[in-house]
Amino acid sequence: MLIQCTKKLLDELKMEPELIENSNYDPLFAWHANLIMVNRKKTVVLVNDKNRYLIVLHGLKAKDFQKLGDLILQAIQKTFEEEGINDETIEKYLNSSKDIFFTKTKDRTSVARMNRSIEDMYAYGHLINSDAIINSNWSVNASRMLMGDGKKDYFYPNEELYKNLEAFAGESDPVFSLQAAVFKVTLRLERHQVWRRLVVPLHLTFEKLHEVLQEAFAWENYHLHEFYILDGDKPIVNLVGDENEFETFGFQEKIETKFETDVKLSDYIPQYKQIKYIYDFGDHWEHILEVEDLVGDYDKNYPICIEGEGIAPPEDVGGEPGYEEYLRILTDENHSEYKKNMVNRNVWKGNNVFDIGLINRRIKRV
Repeated sequence: MLIQCTKKLLDELKMEPELIENSNYDPLFAWHANLIMVNRKKTVVLVNDKNRYLIVLHGLKAKDFQKLGDLILQAIQKTFEEEGINDETIEKYLNSSKDIFFTKTKDRTSVARMNRSIEDMYAYGHLINSDAIINSNWSVNASRMLMGDGKKDYFYPNEELYKNLEAFAGESDPVFSLQAAVFKVTLRLERHQVWRRLVVPLHLTFEKLHEVLQEAFAWENYHLHEFYILDGDKPIVNLVGDENEFETFGFQEKIETKFETDVKLSDYIPQYKQIKYIYDFGDHWEHILEVEDLVGDYDKNYPICIEGEGIAPPEDVGGEPGYEEYLRILTDENHSEYKKNMVNRNVWKGNNVFDIGLINRRIKRV
């Protein structure tokens, strides 16, 4: 594997660049690398020459630079695993490039592309894990930024990576062959049918599942949320995404409480068949996720919606009673709140019409 380093990184490594002919090297196994400071910590960012995919190593110390080659291979493996790429393809890629060569950057154009990718990745700086050198979550999300060189051909680095690995691995080794669950997700409303049927890979975290549900029901992600793993009707684990929520709600329930960030669906599914998802503790929108089926060879690394019905209520409408009042006002032109609610209705309708194509486009970008 060819790691084409800026002078700043080579100086940190205390080495002279190895003499390698960059132009003849397979770009899929070539990465440009720079050393930057993020939150006053040394960070190495690698950008793939062929597809502009990003790998981030954060919080490196002197001893870590002495084994940077090994850390790079570990980071590629962990990040590709988080993408859902199958083990056979990852192993084949790493075995084909396990010898690391540190050399200088290829040319100004390549350096400019690397710097552009690094600039864009700051949009995902909130995903930094200061407790880990390999920041795979940051890498995965930053590699979903739209890229281009001022021309018409724009692309997403992650999707280009999948194509490159598929061509490299050959037809016998599909890039994705994942365990997935088919969930029927029902928004509990007494007088309305609102549900989605989703196929969700089990390698995703509950944090990602939250984002998927927000898109599937066209919520705006304004409020807190939580999950409960159910054993029958009994909650056995509470998963939360906010530290204050952890302190406030977890101990009241007297059940185990965890942060959703690092908990994968596969930690509980398929052993348990039901999950409760609550969004907005004021309006208390309760969703029940029921496992209907399992898929052993799912060929995507993102969820899809395959069926659904109805639209979710507007945000901050006041729960189900407020929603019924809202709908009643819309039928009464003489009501004092009619005009204001008609304005809200137009915004709501524009965002919440059940459009399975739109839902799937939004879910894919999650």
